[in-house]
Amino acid sequence: MKGIAWAIALLSVAAAATVHAAGASLPKGYEKWDMSKEKVIADKSSLFYGIHNIYVDKKAMAAYRKGGPYSEGSRFVVVQHTIKDVGGKPTKGRRSMIVLMTKDKKQTATGGWLFAGFTAEGKPSGVDTVKNCYECHLKEAGSRDLVISRYTDFR
Repeated sequence: MKGIAWAIALLSVAAAATVHAAGASLPKGYEKWDMSKEKVIADKSSLFYGIHNIYVDKKAMAAYRKGGPYSEGSRFVVVQHTIKDVGGKPTKGRRSMIVLMTKDKKQTATGGWLFAGFTAEGKPSGVDTVKNCYECHLKEAGSRDLVISRYTDFR
């Protein structure tokens, strides 16, 4: 019985995180934030296979330069594109997805960050923010306030 109660509690927290992320929207004007150089992920088994740029808002940038920690409301947007082969060189193709990461202490199921995925058109993608976002960020950047990328890779 205790195991069932624990499972229900875990599912409730995960569902709350997913529902809240589903209500998230892309910040207006994020394309005007500081933008990273292109990063190519050539591993076809990766969720992030493609070419992407990271946009960092002003609130997050000072902490990003230092490697964290981030203040409430700090935001990152990652815009992902497919890879086109042009003369043997990987080149940015069509937009394939957009990801938002916002520091939000109410998001206890995801380490104090709201994660949200969007289609290429900016519509909610329904991505599982615990499994597809938080778990990877915790594994890759648990000691850096869950931000995987580093400023040294940004420029």
